[in-house]
Amino acid sequence: MTSTSLPLFPVPVDGLRHLSNETRVMATPWSRMVRGIGLGQYPIPYDAQGAARIRQAFALLAAKGVERGAYTRFSRLLSDFVLDVVDPGRPLRSADLERRLGPVLDAVRAEENPYFRIMAGCVLMDAVAKLGLDKGLLVNSATGIDFPAEMLAVVDTIEPDRIKDENAGRHGHYEKLSASTAVFLAIGQLGLGDRLVIGRRNHVREALELLEKIPAPFFRGRGGAMLLSVVALLGHGRAIHGEGRDHIKEVLDYLDRADELNLPPAFPQPMSESFTEIYPLLTMLNAIALSGRPEEYLTYGRDRLAQARELLARITPVERTHMGLYYIVALHNLGRLDEQVPDLDALVEDIVGQWRHIDPGANYFLNGISYAYIIQTAMLTGRMDLIGADTLDRLVDGFPDLDRTDDDRINRPYPFAYTLNVLGEIGASHLLFEPREAYGGAAPLAWVVDRLSEGGQEEHRLYMLNHALVSYALRMRGTARGETPLFQGAFRLFGGNS
Repeated sequence: MTSTSLPLFPVPVDGLRHLSNETRVMATPWSRMVRGIGLGQYPIPYDAQGAARIRQAFALLAAKGVERGAYTRFSRLLSDFVLDVVDPGRPLRSADLERRLGPVLDAVRAEENPYFRIMAGCVLMDAVAKLGLDKGLLVNSATGIDFPAEMLAVVDTIEPDRIKDENAGRHGHYEKLSASTAVFLAIGQLGLGDRLVIGRRNHVREALELLEKIPAPFFRGRGGAMLLSVVALLGHGRAIHGEGRDHIKEVLDYLDRADELNLPPAFPQPMSESFTEIYPLLTMLNAIALSGRPEEYLTYGRDRLAQARELLARITPVERTHMGLYYIVALHNLGRLDEQVPDLDALVEDIVGQWRHIDPGANYFLNGISYAYIIQTAMLTGRMDLIGADTLDRLVDGFPDLDRTDDDRINRPYPFAYTLNVLGEIGASHLLFEPREAYGGAAPLAWVVDRLSEGGQEEHRLYMLNHALVSYALRMRGTARGETPLFQGAFRLFGGNS
């Protein structure tokens, strides 16, 4: 087995007290890799070697024909744009920025799938905000561009139950709700959040009404939690628990009816019943932390913290590697971590220590992404002493084993994206770009890309790799470009907990 070397960069977060507000809202890789929101967390100085790796990855994808798809072409163009903006050796003038942004906008508009078009547009708007660029690049009456309005209009074109996966028929308007969440957040990042509630339509109210059009409690809770969090973040909390309704209580009531409704989610690997209960509950706990009135909701219907604690004890150890990070961050945001977990070190050691018992190449989902959660749990809690070279070796060398089944092979980009993302965050992304014995002397990234179907047509989750690469590029904006004004104002929502 090829030996690892020490991380190239210092770990950007060393304990919960150092978390940015953006991370507290979107701490887990699911939001970033699957939904494309919250990319570029943990900014670092520009790194020429890292930039070269990102460009190399897109070149390999292009050689495989993947850029025939608009989303990968958009992701490469945006990454190039970001890397040029943050490169201190290549200062760009305003005219250069406008000229360079044109092809990126064209690539967004070329994406035929409306959900992916919105996702690309929101990644772009978020990047403009995080780079500190003039929003006039995207909203300018003189040039006739109003890109945020353009993306908001696309939401209306998303139809229900269009997701082609193992949960077909259980989603309802889940994708439209998720698109609304992403658009609201991106528009808020540009400082235009009031647009959503002023004028002919109240887009926030319309999005909240979608909640009752998502039949499966799991998806209503998980998707609804992010929407509720973003609405609160934008300062529109009255729409959540005013106007004669309380959407948080309604979602909690619906979660409590899961047994009666009998619409459990399907997963690529068998999961315990408790996992399907704890996942939406923990995401809702984080939304409750942002609500401004957590005590009211934590005891609504039942003791929600006791419920979460009991479910965490019932799920399997490998499932706990996924849910542990959600649990810890939610309790931290609620200011209840010390009370609920008096021995945090013991919990973290148990979660992180599971890597010794988990084969990351056994399957692409349950095992395959568990190491990303394990490493991020260690990083966010300041326990990177629990992660060693042997941990990283086992993770990095596990992808050839996903040839075991067609399903694992086709979905290999899913865990690979999670891995690239987390290794970039701990300064160890080079492990995926250097030759390794497990890959017959090839670099893991080159090996994985070479085994994609032509044009990446079979790998419907390949877009996650794009998100990992864009996020890596956006992190290089430097520590001076940290929290955006939207997230700087989020501190009050956490009730002063830091």
